Amino acid sequence: MKFTRAAVAACVLAGVAATPAASFAAPARPGPYFSAFLGASAPQETSVTISEFNPVTTKNAGVQFDPGINIGGSAGYDFGFLRIEEEMSYKNGDISSVTEQGFNTRYVNVDGHLGSFAMLTNGFFDLHNDSPVTPYLGGGIGFATLNLSTTRGVDANLGVLNDHIFQSDQDTVFAYQAGAGLEVALNRRFSLDLGYRHFGTSRASFRKDWPNSTDLKLQSDNAQIGLRMRF
Repeated sequence: MKFTRAAVAACVLAGVAATPAASFAAPARPGPYFSAFLGASAPQETSVTISEFNPVTTKNAGVQFDPGINIGGSAGYDFGFLRIEEEMSYKNGDISSVTEQGFNTRYVNVDGHLGSFAMLTNGFFDLHNDSPVTPYLGGGIGFATLNLSTTRGVDANLGVLNDHIFQSDQDTVFAYQAGAGLEVALNRRFSLDLGYRHFGTSRASFRKDWPNSTDLKLQSDNAQIGLRMRF
């Protein structure tokens, strides 16, 4: 996606720009740390299965999103080459369009969003060198609570408002992420964290109006900038 490429490029350029200013900084040291981050999330288009009981029907739809926010924090321990941490984060995206594939119905001017509150256990390998810029890579697993809002939209063919495309509900599912980044040391205690994460979940089932259900999973590309503090 254009957004993802631009965000990753911005992170890399920020890291390069910060290197001269931080060239005096000491290398990172092992020990506990805390970090907080803020960035943007770009949810990928997802396939939704809608099962209805009366009458018994199954519909498939494609849902597209606009970028949203990516915010969170983590606490962990740095062993020198490996960091283990616990992370909490929130990501979301506004629904931009819904296309019912079997009925060739497309909804525009959509009002709705999908959010994710995640708790993950991460492991990151630090590639230390003689500079204050430390590349890293890794990932994590855990769980996420997906929140789907009541979603409304206008039928692009008929111009008719459907105020119940999806009903608000939530479900907790398995979640994972993988990514890489740059830690730019500012001094022995503080550093910038410029990163990219690909985040995903297993398929959630929203069954508030049981026995009807709406099933989907979340995949998103996330860029973030954070501040890490060591103790």
